[in-house]
Amino acid sequence: MPESKPLLDPELIARLERLEIVSKKIFIGKTKGERRSKRKGQSVEFADFRPYSIGDDLRFLDWNLFARLDRLFLRLFYEEEDLHVHILLDHSLSMNYGNPSKLHYAKQVAAALGFIGLINMDRVALWCFNDTLSQSSGALRGRRSFFKLLQFLEGVQPLGESNLTQTLKTFSMKTKSQGVTLVISDFMDKGGYEEGLRYLLARNMDIYVIQVLSKEEIEPNLVGDLRLTDMEDGDETEITISAPLLKRYKETLNQFRGKLSEFCSRRGISYLFTNNQVPFEKLVLSYLMRRGLLR
Repeated sequence: MPESKPLLDPELIARLERLEIVSKKIFIGKTKGERRSKRKGQSVEFADFRPYSIGDDLRFLDWNLFARLDRLFLRLFYEEEDLHVHILLDHSLSMNYGNPSKLHYAKQVAAALGFIGLINMDRVALWCFNDTLSQSSGALRGRRSFFKLLQFLEGVQPLGESNLTQTLKTFSMKTKSQGVTLVISDFMDKGGYEEGLRYLLARNMDIYVIQVLSKEEIEPNLVGDLRLTDMEDGDETEITISAPLLKRYKETLNQFRGKLSEFCSRRGISYLFTNNQVPFEKLVLSYLMRRGLLR
């Protein structure tokens, strides 16, 4: 069932307008945006001097410096460039769990980050995946595209099984632009996540992994004899819930989270864990700022 709660409220939007997405790496944009790059270009903001070399543009010679030093120097300027922001959103059936559902929570995070990118003139693209790249918003840019972003997210419904390896491989081959890439998922994939994330690493992207679980998964309130059914592939198993079994379950879940976190940290991927009870605005305005994605 669709969630009735809006993805973003006006009060939060006003707070998001003061933020921008930060990349730890420098990428070359297609157009000049509102972001100052460490690359030297030809904007209006002075950066440095360097000695003149044959073939340099004579328009940027500093004649005042030549008069004082009798040597030719070129004036360098900071270049304003756009940043590519790719948001990959897991909408497989396992995300349709919890209250609010993990998918709704993930869509709120995607909407907030997409909005921040758009108002800073970054190129924002949303990609939805289950066992394939199922939907894409295409490249969006500018504040006027925010309504398109919201329409796209509101139309995303839980569907199918997940296959991180295949979808991240397809994405890494399909997209030609580097940039900040965020993967928002519960990472509950029987095929694992390692190979898929390696495809992103091979593209030299600035990668952020946001793992979203529900409180019901972290602290299950189950007792007695039960038949459990996998939400994605329909596999069934009959178990008897007991205190020792719940303890082992929590230990296994913590180990799973720990391995994902370790895999990411060893490879320079920023990992963040959250659950559907953490106010998503706190995740965006506090946790992601501390991790260096936003400022």
